[in-house]
Amino acid sequence: MRRVTLFLNGSPRNGKVVAVYGTLSDLLSVASSKLGIKATSVYNGKGGLIDDIALIRDDDVLFVCEGEPFIDPQTDTRPPGGLLGSHTDWLTLNVGGRYFTTTRSTLVNKEPDSMLAHMFKDKGVWGNKQDHRGAFLIDRSPEYFEPILNYLRHGQLIVNDGINLLGVLEEARFFGIDSLIEHLEVAIKNSQPPEDHSPISRKEFVRFLLATPTKSELRCQGLNFSGADLSRLDLRYINFKMANLSRCNLAHANLCCANLERADLSGSVLDCANLQGVKMLCSNAEGASLRLCNFEDPSGLKANLEGANLKGVDMEGSQMTGINLRVATLKNAKLKNCNLRGATLAGTDLENCDLSGCDLQEANLRGSNVKGAIFEEMLTPLHMSQSVR
Repeated sequence: MRRVTLFLNGSPRNGKVVAVYGTLSDLLSVASSKLGIKATSVYNGKGGLIDDIALIRDDDVLFVCEGEPFIDPQTDTRPPGGLLGSHTDWLTLNVGGRYFTTTRSTLVNKEPDSMLAHMFKDKGVWGNKQDHRGAFLIDRSPEYFEPILNYLRHGQLIVNDGINLLGVLEEARFFGIDSLIEHLEVAIKNSQPPEDHSPISRKEFVRFLLATPTKSELRCQGLNFSGADLSRLDLRYINFKMANLSRCNLAHANLCCANLERADLSGSVLDCANLQGVKMLCSNAEGASLRLCNFEDPSGLKANLEGANLKGVDMEGSQMTGINLRVATLKNAKLKNCNLRGATLAGTDLENCDLSGCDLQEANLRGSNVKGAIFEEMLTPLHMSQSVR
């Protein structure tokens, strides 16, 4: 039986005496167990690679490696006495299980106020822990640490594909590499795709409509349709809440029970549109054209335009039986020949509004502002009880 003494690569201390038997693979397995590493190769004291168990003699001194090159344990790696205070000596860092070799000056000189600089500026001050190979242990991500180390070497931010810049940024903040933080924030901003605020076209929207089942609710809340041609489309029950529909062409469109709450319809054309049961609370339709629109639902579902801005709108000839226009603004609007039977106009601003030829039977105008309003050719008389202002 042969006995050998095993040491870690480059270390003449803490050896283990083991028996040699079987194959070289058996010896590597024993070395891994005894030294607590994943042994892959064995060298003799002169750096010769042992690739056959027969080459090992009794009482040989062997050095076990994990795949790295042979390190001669007899080499004195300490700097001369006059250089002990300098930053030219080499260091090995074990960052999350991955080894990085660099100089002390790389870690100290570029960012003297960083955590890395304070850790390695003066030897032993921070009490840095070392592994069995003498490498300084740092419990951080090696993938994100590598770009930081390269930046300290040459001052350029270079990040390989597949590395998340946000991860590198967090490591830079952790180590206090202030100049790199600025570079990373700019790089992250430039890497993000620009926000697309361009309006949705008719072609794009028709594609959405065709891909949506008829029984499913299509949510278009907050989307930008500015200037789009949506005329003659079936837009029933669609949620357009807070959407931008300014200057849209919605003529002859079916907007039955659509939600247009707080939507921007300024300057839009909705002539002959079907608006049965539509919800337009607090919407902005200033200057829009709603001629010959139908707001009247035979089932009794009433359109709700409460608080809407309808300044200067043209609603001539529209059917608005039972419509809710409470506290809406209709200043300078044209409502000529409209059917407003049973409409709620309480608190509505009708200043300079043209209501000639309208049917206002049973309409509620209490508290409305009718200053300068035109009531010529009324189909039914307007009783004083309907308006108190």
